[in-house]
Amino acid sequence: MGTEAREAPQRIIKGLGEVGLRVTDLEQMASFYEHVIGLELWRRFEGGVFFRIAEGFAGHTRVLALFDRSARDPVPPQAEASTLDHFAFEIEQSAYESERARLEGLGLSVRTREFPHLHWRAMFVKDPEGNTVELVCYDDSL
Repeated sequence: MGTEAREAPQRIIKGLGEVGLRVTDLEQMASFYEHVIGLELWRRFEGGVFFRIAEGFAGHTRVLALFDRSARDPVPPQAEASTLDHFAFEIEQSAYESERARLEGLGLSVRTREFPHLHWRAMFVKDPEGNTVELVCYDDSL
């Protein structure tokens, strides 16, 4: 794709529908996202688990999808094969400090960061397979 001027495409994207992770230990990862992060188990099927994040656009459900890597790919995951930096879940500002304390109480290393130019307050943890998960809230006091 060149850098020449082009007409902007029609904006049809309505939201993020799904984040999908191909995981080595499906049960451990499912437990983390259900019991540590607090996502609602939505669908379980052979080789995968879907967690409801929120209602999406026009009846679609926004989900975190975990797929058993061994079901399709017997090669162990390699971090250098992906450009994923992190993904984020929105939380209420009023829950920020208690959620941070809860995660630290579970023995997780919690990194925090503020983004004043966006009015975002964020915390970051690693899931059992090393993915960075962000919990973020809007804070107009920043």
